[in-house]
Amino acid sequence: MNLANLSPLAVLLPILGAALAFVLIRHTAAQRAVSIGILSLTLILESFLLFSVWNGGTTSVTLGGWLPPWGVVLVVDQFSSLMLVVSTVVSLAVLIYATGQGMADGDQEAPVSIFHPTYLILVAGVSNAFLTGDLFNLYVGFEILLTASYVLMTLGGTGPRIRAGVTYVVVSVVSSVLFLIAIAMIYGATGTITMADLAIKLAELDQGTQNLLHVMLLVAFGIKAAVFPLSFWLPDSYPTAPAPVTAVFAGLLTKVGVYAMVRTETLLFPGDTLNTPLMVVALLTMVVGILGALAQSDIKRLLSFTLVSHIGYMVFGLAVSSVTGLGAAVFYVAHHITVQTSLFLVTGLIERRGGSSSIDRLGGLAKLSPLLAVLFFLPAMNLAGIPPFSGFLGKLGLLQAGVDLGTPLAITLVVGGVVTSLLTLLAIARVWNRAFWRKPEDADFPDPVLQSPGSVGVLPRSMVGSTAALVVFGVALTVFAGPLFNLAGGSAEIMLDRGAYIHSVLGDTAPVPAQAQPGDAK
Repeated sequence: MNLANLSPLAVLLPILGAALAFVLIRHTAAQRAVSIGILSLTLILESFLLFSVWNGGTTSVTLGGWLPPWGVVLVVDQFSSLMLVVSTVVSLAVLIYATGQGMADGDQEAPVSIFHPTYLILVAGVSNAFLTGDLFNLYVGFEILLTASYVLMTLGGTGPRIRAGVTYVVVSVVSSVLFLIAIAMIYGATGTITMADLAIKLAELDQGTQNLLHVMLLVAFGIKAAVFPLSFWLPDSYPTAPAPVTAVFAGLLTKVGVYAMVRTETLLFPGDTLNTPLMVVALLTMVVGILGALAQSDIKRLLSFTLVSHIGYMVFGLAVSSVTGLGAAVFYVAHHITVQTSLFLVTGLIERRGGSSSIDRLGGLAKLSPLLAVLFFLPAMNLAGIPPFSGFLGKLGLLQAGVDLGTPLAITLVVGGVVTSLLTLLAIARVWNRAFWRKPEDADFPDPVLQSPGSVGVLPRSMVGSTAALVVFGVALTVFAGPLFNLAGGSAEIMLDRGAYIHSVLGDTAPVPAQAQPGDAK
């Protein structure tokens, strides 16, 4: 049996789960059980999909019996299946965390009737974006996840959340309109929107038309991925949402934009036309983002700026465009989804135990809650790239790719990557020293809950357990870094070669246009 035939279930199961969760609107326990059960089943399915393509297989399935390029096609390869598994692991952990928070707070922050169906729709949109082999279906995936994210961001209806939601909606709509215009122009120029078919037909267009379409897609995806200077909206939007919503946004939404950039750059626009601008954007994203983080006193805002900064590493690997660089970028995306989500979940626990997420008002958390200190320390060191964590290994691969390329701009990127990593460590150390290490009485205007003993400020077990499980998963990325790097490197070779993708969708007789060879710069 071809397991790729089951890939539509990765999208359909969360949608059906959302419908069932909405039907169970008056049965709180059943609604929670359905949501967690559906995501668990989806994770098992996606794990089988990853196993089926682990050694380099690329398979596709057409929907409704309409053969490409007329019908919608879903493509399962190493990159898409890895993203599916990591994103669902993260989504499941955040869902359990949110369920625990809702039970502890009486669902004041996340009304059950709204949260669970909307959350499952968000997961369906993410999965659709990772699987699709069709540009318009990619747009549909974006719109599904963005529509759900609008609801999740404004849960509670507070003033700051509504204001942040308006900014987020406006920016997202602009990005989506640009993407839709680009799709219309691509269809007008080629007569198709199936990506495998576009890989052949775009090469037949004149260079000026290719460049225009190329830039429009990059700008649309760059807004979604929050690359500089298109990242202005993120630090003000994400921190206002409830902790689990912020965590899943930080882990997944920007990475869907990065995934779209990687997929279209390698499949539709091979060549070195925009490599230099991408390198400049990567450098500015890393440096400007981390400088913004150093200026923050609120942990959520600090992490939002580090999120922007570390998107630059992924664009770095894409811009270098060798097997080493792209493979390291794929590995780093998986690493960053896990670690960034973990840190936002821990920040929610910090806010709950200390009464605030401002490092000026926190202190003594290492003594008050040693487990919380461990849960923060491990992903924080991982984010900073301290050996032997996966963050260090991913960055090392990216730096090696830059050195191998050897151009002045590539070497500048290497230096910028090292400086950004050191500044990340400085930002994280500042949080540790003030929130965890100093005495509670040394904090400025500490919240009463910080110094309250006993049951005040207690952390629900499900919230701590789900966070700990995700932290352990992040450590597992280090333990199994060898096989994962092999998988990432294999996915990079396949993406740069393009033949396997095109033949999987259009058949073995489809022509594969000439391109840069794997291992060479675009």
